[in-house]
Amino acid sequence: MYDRLFTTFRCSCLIFILLLHWTCISCQRSDGALTVVTSPEDDSPLHSDNESEAAVQDEEEEEAFEVVQPTDQWQTLQPGQAVPRGSHVRLNLQTGQREVRIGEEQLKYWTQQHRYPTENGQTLLKKAMKKMKEDLNINKDQQESVSSRFRPLEELKKDMAQMDLLVETDIQILRRLLDQFNSTRSTDERVTILHELEYMVHQVDNGQTLCSMGGLVLILDGLNSTDSRLQESSAFVLGSAMASNPAVQVKAVESGALQTLLTVLATTEHFSVQKKVLFAVASLLRNFPFAQEQFLSRGGLQVMSEVFRGDKNGSLRTRIVTLLHDLITEKVRRHTPGLWVDPSHEERLHQYSRVSLDKELVEKNWCGLVPQLLESSEHDSREKALRALLAMTSMCCGEYRSDRSLLTSLVHLKAHYEDMVSKEQTLGEDTGYFGEILELVDNLKIKIR
Repeated sequence: MYDRLFTTFRCSCLIFILLLHWTCISCQRSDGALTVVTSPEDDSPLHSDNESEAAVQDEEEEEAFEVVQPTDQWQTLQPGQAVPRGSHVRLNLQTGQREVRIGEEQLKYWTQQHRYPTENGQTLLKKAMKKMKEDLNINKDQQESVSSRFRPLEELKKDMAQMDLLVETDIQILRRLLDQFNSTRSTDERVTILHELEYMVHQVDNGQTLCSMGGLVLILDGLNSTDSRLQESSAFVLGSAMASNPAVQVKAVESGALQTLLTVLATTEHFSVQKKVLFAVASLLRNFPFAQEQFLSRGGLQVMSEVFRGDKNGSLRTRIVTLLHDLITEKVRRHTPGLWVDPSHEERLHQYSRVSLDKELVEKNWCGLVPQLLESSEHDSREKALRALLAMTSMCCGEYRSDRSLLTSLVHLKAHYEDMVSKEQTLGEDTGYFGEILELVDNLKIKIR
């Protein structure tokens, strides 16, 4: 009896194994690929925990499959049908058919109100292409509206090309301005042209180009004019062109600009002309020892002393004293060891050695003129005067000590600025500018003791 039961059990197991083998072969030979995904929560007896997800590549990529929407009940799968990921699939041993139902976790969420039909890839692609065509199909009225607001690209290209032809280079502008200056006799027009030139020559290259085009001759002619407006504007252009531009400085000296400037400065009575001529002289002399030598030999300090004495409002005095201070300190810096390493340093030292500025300042009585600027009520003028007096102590110390007016001014200035500094400190402010002036007063008093 036991042998018969054992034999029956063995036959049943063999039949079961054969059925499983036939099922696997049937899946591989299906009309289309089927992806079977087993959820980790699958409790079917036909699936073990160690089984992995089975994926069969599609042999014909263009073939579309009908995707079955599983429910909570087992339903039969037809050949060529696919199932969504996470569904449960089993083999019905009685019918030999594959059956599918939704997984338990999906069943908890995908109730009837959440369920929707799944679309295959081909259907989704068709819908996406249709949507793209609809988006690109802009209505004609909208196209006309856009066209009316924007100009055609070809028209814009033509306009840009025309603009390129109309844009002038700096050289072309300078040439045009000089031609206009030569062709007109109107003083107003010439003054306007000179203002435009002054704006242009701030650039180093433009200043040099102006000289190469013969513009320097026209400017000097303007300085020699009897019209004060032309003199003022011409001096302004010349000063701007020479400022920090050695090439233009050299051209100006060679053209006789220094003598012309000194002549105008000595003869004009117009304050605006004197101010612009002083600016041009300062631009010519700074860092140019050869021009400084010519300035002294042509009586430049004498001319400036006359302007200094004749200045009533003190503005020209401040400009002159500032220039003298700059020339003195410039020469001192040039003789400072290790400060200059350029190859032309030795040649410049030789040129500065021929500039007898200290001697000329003493001879032209600048030791007595500069202290007069301390009488100004302007803090800036007082500061400039104190700095110049300190720079001149090596040549004027004896005269300072005997100048009662200077010593009295220093006493009053010290008391005045001590009071100003005290007020600043009371208000909780830094000593700042007034403290600097007070320090200059103290330093000068120490040097002339």
